[in-house]
Amino acid sequence: MPPTPAVPDGRRPTLADVAARAGVSTALVSIVMRGAKGASPATRERVLKAAHEIGYRPDSRARLLRSNRTHLIGVQFEIREPFHTDLVEHLYAVAESAGYQIALSAVAASRSERQAVESLLGDRCEALILLGPQAPAARLAELAAMLPLVSVARRLRPAIPGVQVIRTADDEGARQAVDHLVALGHRDIAHVDGGKAPGAADRRRGYRTAMNRHGLTDSIRILPGGLTAEDGATAADTLLTTTPRPSAVLAFNDACATGVLNTFFRAGVSVPDEISVVGFDDSRLAGLPHVDLTTIAQDISRMAELAVTHVTERLEPNSTPAGEDVVAPHLVIRGTTATAGQ
Repeated sequence: MPPTPAVPDGRRPTLADVAARAGVSTALVSIVMRGAKGASPATRERVLKAAHEIGYRPDSRARLLRSNRTHLIGVQFEIREPFHTDLVEHLYAVAESAGYQIALSAVAASRSERQAVESLLGDRCEALILLGPQAPAARLAELAAMLPLVSVARRLRPAIPGVQVIRTADDEGARQAVDHLVALGHRDIAHVDGGKAPGAADRRRGYRTAMNRHGLTDSIRILPGGLTAEDGATAADTLLTTTPRPSAVLAFNDACATGVLNTFFRAGVSVPDEISVVGFDDSRLAGLPHVDLTTIAQDISRMAELAVTHVTERLEPNSTPAGEDVVAPHLVIRGTTATAGQ
């Protein structure tokens, strides 16, 4: 059964409340909660029992802030990006196993990257992991001079001193998508672009390279798109009025692809019978049964492991200089692609 709080005014129980319940001093309760020496087994058991009975939980964040270390890793993420949400889940698991906690700060329509980062700095984070940052190079260099910094999913050219980059080989992922569609007999393959989003230029280049390699230069068709389902829907509306209509579409990411799928569905265009659709990321969204999206998977668990490993190593003396890790993607075939003309 859950503990029954025994603090009369409903506030959060404190060390003093535990001490009163157990009939010992507050200092002795502190010793027990810190796992320090100085309390007998019987006293330790009595204190822990009292803490459980009144619902006391140690405030680990406050304890860390009182020390010279916070063991906090700040993570900036885009709230509209399903891929970021999936990545955050893996970051939590990896950081916890390394003895660190994660502090999140979201970028949204009403909240800029600068605001998100300033919030993390205010929390005394020891390092930052930025997911898909779009800040200027000068800003990233400024942050890297302050604390260890990892940029995930954005290529930086030229490299910025102190900024560790972890990214997927986006161009290779786009090439895999085109190769898959060509193997199914598709020749007129359109690409819904990601605009200025991190990774968009590489995916665009990979699409062009693959189309050229297959002798489909004249069929290259790139439509303005973006990160969201709304961006994909807008591009799909354009495709519906295009003659001839492409037989396949490679979307910038899974969210964009769902916008394409929804527009085709509403227009009565059958996927994949009339047109095939491929996304990018293999976010949780792509695997939902009613979506069942063929996509290019980013190795989220590997990227999370690398990100946490780099920031924790950089917090130690004599750490290695920052560099770049490029993680290989792979194709995941589901139900939105089929043989051309099927």
